[in-house]
Amino acid sequence: MFTGIIETLGTIQEIKKENSNLHVTINSSITSELKIDQSVAHNGVCLTVVALTDNSYTVTAIDETIKKTNLINWKTGDLINLERAMKLGDRLDGHIVQGHVDQIGTCITAEETNGSWLYTFEYDENLNNITIEKGSITVNGVSLTVVNSKKNEFSVAIIPYTYEHTNFKNFEVGTKINLEFDVIGKYVSRLYANK
Repeated sequence: MFTGIIETLGTIQEIKKENSNLHVTINSSITSELKIDQSVAHNGVCLTVVALTDNSYTVTAIDETIKKTNLINWKTGDLINLERAMKLGDRLDGHIVQGHVDQIGTCITAEETNGSWLYTFEYDENLNNITIEKGSITVNGVSLTVVNSKKNEFSVAIIPYTYEHTNFKNFEVGTKINLEFDVIGKYVSRLYANK
């Protein structure tokens, strides 16, 4: 379980393919605090630490994860948003994030708006996910508030701190991002869909 409040950025050092799996090695300032078998959200994707060195760690993504996320687009040198699992009893500063990406979205606008940034993302409405105006959404692991909610797109406003401390600064039109829709919104939408 995560909160969507990004702790730090990591840099991809190496990607190795083994059969249908990808082994991703990441350099990060939190490496020394990690343990084998620990869950870490990578751009919102919950992956397990399988190996550690002094400065880097490795996670493995299976085919199912690769198909549902933007992992296939990752490359050496990319910056990845990182968050360790929350501790029981900590403040929930973002919202409840499972680290289970629902689908990939695409950035369709990215504009600076006098000191902040407004991004609009499009997603496949046929997968029965919805956004709710002023509800929560997770974009590449970042907990955000939805604005301009529409049937297959939504926008988010990014403050300077978030822009500087996440990989939002690298988003441009066409960037593929991971989306995890609010677990409460998913429950409500499926409840109404079954009536």
